[in-house]
Amino acid sequence: MRRKIAPYLLILPGGLWLVIFLVVPLVFMASVSTQEGDIVNGFVQTFRLANYTDALVEFKTQFLRSVGYGLAGTVLTIALAYPVAYWIAFKAGARKSTYLLLVLLPFFVSFVLRTVSWKFLLADDGILLQPLKGLGLLPADFHVLQTTAAVIGGLAYNYLPFMILPIYVALERVDPRVVEASYDLYASRRDSFTKIVLPLSLPGVFAGVLMTFVPMTSDYVNASILGGPANTMIGNIIQTEYLVNNDYPVGGALSFTLMAAMLIGIFVYAKALGTENVLEAAAR
Repeated sequence: MRRKIAPYLLILPGGLWLVIFLVVPLVFMASVSTQEGDIVNGFVQTFRLANYTDALVEFKTQFLRSVGYGLAGTVLTIALAYPVAYWIAFKAGARKSTYLLLVLLPFFVSFVLRTVSWKFLLADDGILLQPLKGLGLLPADFHVLQTTAAVIGGLAYNYLPFMILPIYVALERVDPRVVEASYDLYASRRDSFTKIVLPLSLPGVFAGVLMTFVPMTSDYVNASILGGPANTMIGNIIQTEYLVNNDYPVGGALSFTLMAAMLIGIFVYAKALGTENVLEAAAR
């Protein structure tokens, strides 16, 4: 009897934690999203599903912008992270731990502080642009802040380690003897990479995309600090609805719509990539 219930007792603490701090808040937010009222007179449950359609119609632009920023930031992180992870996995030798520590070093500083530091660097009169303008290398009216490039760059910078680490783990598992065998069979370096290394690293890319795209799309810090009114993301709207307008039903509807969109996107991405192929590559 004890052996039968032992596994359930082991998962009980974690299960309770998820129920209390994940399931219960989600249920409460789902209830709030279909209510009507205001902060003064209170909210009443009327099961008003129109909150979802109204929120989606009113903030469609911010939804699409957030998805676009998330996609652009994810592609940028892949382009930056893969060469770094490849170099650490195959070229760093005995210093791999040191370079991995350098990758993780930014996490010793607050997310907000890291983003604010970029605001100082990219300011019109900051330490980066001001000297270049003084030398005449940039126009006097040139600016980076409050642009799409600044927000996407901030997203890529803050979430880059989340892409590097899973790709590195996948590349680290690639047996060098397999690559050497491909050379013995007269494969070029490009063929060896595209037909052996890249397929075997797909599980890391798959995990990295999940760990970056979802938080990027729902992020609001980078858009608030590095962007302007034209760069507002859906996370900023949700924050405003909850903390400024006190419109909890709309905030809840936006949150659930964003979560549903992310889940659908993840399933479509997994289907397109082929989770069976990813699992087979990971097993190898």
